Amino acid sequence: MSALPERIASGAASHRDIIEMALQWRGNRLAIATVVETWRSAPCPVGTHMLMHDDGRFVGSVSGGCVEGDVLETSAMVIASATYQMKRYGTADGAVWEAGLPCGGDILILIQPVSATGFPPDLFDQIDAANRAGKALTVRTSLETGLSALDAGAFVNIYAPPRRLLIVGAVEIARTLSRLARDTGFDVTVIDPRTRFLTKERFPGVSLDDRWPDEAIKALHPDEHTAVVTLSHDPKIDDPALKAALGAATGYVAALGSKSSHAARLLRLQSLGCTDEQLARIEGPAGVTINAINAPEIALSIAGGMVRAFNHGRR
Repeated sequence: MSALPERIASGAASHRDIIEMALQWRGNRLAIATVVETWRSAPCPVGTHMLMHDDGRFVGSVSGGCVEGDVLETSAMVIASATYQMKRYGTADGAVWEAGLPCGGDILILIQPVSATGFPPDLFDQIDAANRAGKALTVRTSLETGLSALDAGAFVNIYAPPRRLLIVGAVEIARTLSRLARDTGFDVTVIDPRTRFLTKERFPGVSLDDRWPDEAIKALHPDEHTAVVTLSHDPKIDDPALKAALGAATGYVAALGSKSSHAARLLRLQSLGCTDEQLARIEGPAGVTINAINAPEIALSIAGGMVRAFNHGRR
C-alpha cells in the first residue's frame, strides 16, 4: 500500500486502561489495534487503541462496537502469524455479515502483534514510566512495515499523562463526580480538611488530601491538563482554592452554586486580589444545563462541562 503522510494523533481518550492491562498481561501473546485514519463521521478519534489477548479477552474499542468482532478475528490471525494487518471499514451495506460503520464514516485500523516485529512490549513500560513522571511519550509507527518505535514512522501517537481533576469538598456530588471522572480517564484527587467527610469508604479508588485546599492545590501544581472544581459551598474552603487555581495555568476552573451565589463569590475573590481576567475563567454555576435536580445529576452536568471545555475544537 502507498505510504500515508505523517499523521499526529493527540486527541484520543486516555490510554491508561490499555497501558495498565498490557502490563498486567505481560508475557502473553497479544495484539493491539489502533485507529490510524478516519473519514467523515467516526466513533473514535485517531490514536484510539484496542488490546487483545490470545484467549479472546480484550480491552478498549476502536469503533464503539461496530467492527470489534471482525477486529478480534483479525487479531487472532495477527497473533498467530506475528504479522501486522491494515483494515479499512466503511459504511455498512445490505450484507449484514460484512463489518461496517452505520454512522456513515470510514476508519483505517492497524492491527499489530505485541512483539519485536510490531508493537514492542517494552514500549508499554516506557509510556507508563513517562506518564507517572508527568510527561508525554511519542511513539512513531511505520504504516508500511507495521513496526512501532520511538524514532521512526509516519504515524505519530502522543501518549500524554491522564488529565487530573482536583475536587474541593468531599460532599455527595463529589462522590458521583469522582466516579464519572475516573471512567472518563481523569486521575482524581478529593481535597477537604474535614476528615470525617474525606474517607476511603466514601471515595474508593481516588487520592485523598486533607490539607487546606489552597495549600493542596499549590502543592499539586495544576496545569492546562488539570481541572479544579469547588463543591463545598463554604467560602472558607472554596474561595482560597479558587484563588490558588486561578493563580496557576489550570485548564478548567468551576464552582458549584446559583447565579446569585456566584456573583457574590466573584466579589469576594475580587477583594482577595483576583483580576477580572482571572475571574472570567471560572465556570459558574458549574456544569452544562440539563435541569439537574439531585446530586448524581449535578455531578453529570459538571462532568459534561469539564469534558466540553477540554475537548473544545477537537472534532
